[in-house]
Amino acid sequence: MFDKLQSVSDRYEEVNELISDPEVISDTKRFMKLSKEEGNLRETVETYKKYREVTESLNDDQEMLKEKLDDDMNEMVKAEISDLEEQKTELEEKLKIMLIPKDPNDDKNIIMEIHGAAGGDEASLFAGDLYNMYVKYAETQGWQVQVIDEVPTEVGGFKQIVLMITGDNVYSKLKFENGAHRVQRVPETESAGRVHTSTATVGVMPEEEDVDITIDPSDIRTDVYRSSGAGGQHINKTSSAVRMTHLPTGIVVAMQDERSQQQNRVKAMNVLKARVYDYYKQKEEDQYNAQRKSAVGTGDRSERIRTYNYPQNRVTDHRIGLTLNKLDKVMAGDLGEIIDALIVSDQAEKMEHLNDNEA
Repeated sequence: MFDKLQSVSDRYEEVNELISDPEVISDTKRFMKLSKEEGNLRETVETYKKYREVTESLNDDQEMLKEKLDDDMNEMVKAEISDLEEQKTELEEKLKIMLIPKDPNDDKNIIMEIHGAAGGDEASLFAGDLYNMYVKYAETQGWQVQVIDEVPTEVGGFKQIVLMITGDNVYSKLKFENGAHRVQRVPETESAGRVHTSTATVGVMPEEEDVDITIDPSDIRTDVYRSSGAGGQHINKTSSAVRMTHLPTGIVVAMQDERSQQQNRVKAMNVLKARVYDYYKQKEEDQYNAQRKSAVGTGDRSERIRTYNYPQNRVTDHRIGLTLNKLDKVMAGDLGEIIDALIVSDQAEKMEHLNDNEA
């Protein structure tokens, strides 16, 4: 572990020298990339520096105990050693977590797709509730949310809604939301007061930039048509809606949110890039389909990552066995406790794999 930490420390010094180089400063793209790397390494290096200081002080105190000291001094040194040993253990655990390989997508913005699945109108309403939950959580994080496509329903929810969420470390916190979410509650239309079970699915994909994937324009078929609202009424009389089809994969993105065809083209391309990148991340098409089914699911009631039980004000994340009796607060955007627990669980699993590899 300490060889790795020393390598990180050496790289940090190297990066700091590079970002002071006038030649690098004049290359905006390279300078931004190195500045980002410096920021990512800084906390690890500072923690390692603190660890070395604590270790050095601990060694000095242990040497001091070998000398002839009066009783008061002896007790004071022993107390300091106890405190330093505790600090050392805490710093070691912190450094182990910092050395876990980072998901390269963690600091990216995301495209989130929410679909009403099993349960008819109630599933669409729940999709709307999830949308509101994520918007409120994003507000607490200082993130920006932009709706880039939506298919509302007459009852007030969404058959589908697609969002772009931008800010710091969005993917790192929301990537665990991938999957089928189950709701148990009494629908407003249920006169007998019976609890119904419905689902909505959430898909989370990192926003991909040109450096991550380049799509050949000849691989895209673009169709334009008139935007239309509920009941088939035209929003405008120009062909501003855009449908893009990625021919090699068959992936289709339709966008009619904006009045301008150009704005819809930009939004459609952003979503298309994310979906195509997500597709090609898998080596084979079968693996891709298996992953999407595993992550997002069919929306069947039996497939779920989390259950939202309204009668008991309870939310349960089935992957980590976490149950909280504060569903009202969770739906109001208080997702922090669930997300933190998922991150800790993921870190523990990766740590176990690291230890197994080292063994």
